[in-house]
Amino acid sequence: MTSISKSALVPYTPAQMFALVDDIETYPEFLPWCSGARVLSRTDDEVRATIELSKGGVEKAFTTCNRNQKDKMIEMRLVEGPFKHLEGFWRFDALGDQGCKVSFDVEFEFASRMLDLVVGPVFSQIANSLVDSFHKRAVEVYGKR
Repeated sequence: MTSISKSALVPYTPAQMFALVDDIETYPEFLPWCSGARVLSRTDDEVRATIELSKGGVEKAFTTCNRNQKDKMIEMRLVEGPFKHLEGFWRFDALGDQGCKVSFDVEFEFASRMLDLVVGPVFSQIANSLVDSFHKRAVEVYGKR
């Protein structure tokens, strides 16, 4: 199983960063590897969504169920896709007037050795770049601070 943990201090509020990560349908606009994203269902504290990944000749889709604690955390669990296991957490911790700490932790294992060899490096690269990608998106949406 692969585990990845990334974090960054950003000059934006937890609410602003949470809103960007929770706005799943805009992912194709700023995540170059995301060829499609659709929300299947949404309640106040839960979102089911399918993400389509396309990078380096690899094309895969997966569906997650995200449990949200508004402006604080998003817990992501696999519903279906090429994984044996996929679980992740986004955390948004306030740092007073300075902004917030954004943390992303994910564990994954593909359903087969072949998928792990072919898709594993691509997915690892994507997971490692997500925090930076959302920070760049915050600059685009909220302005440089």
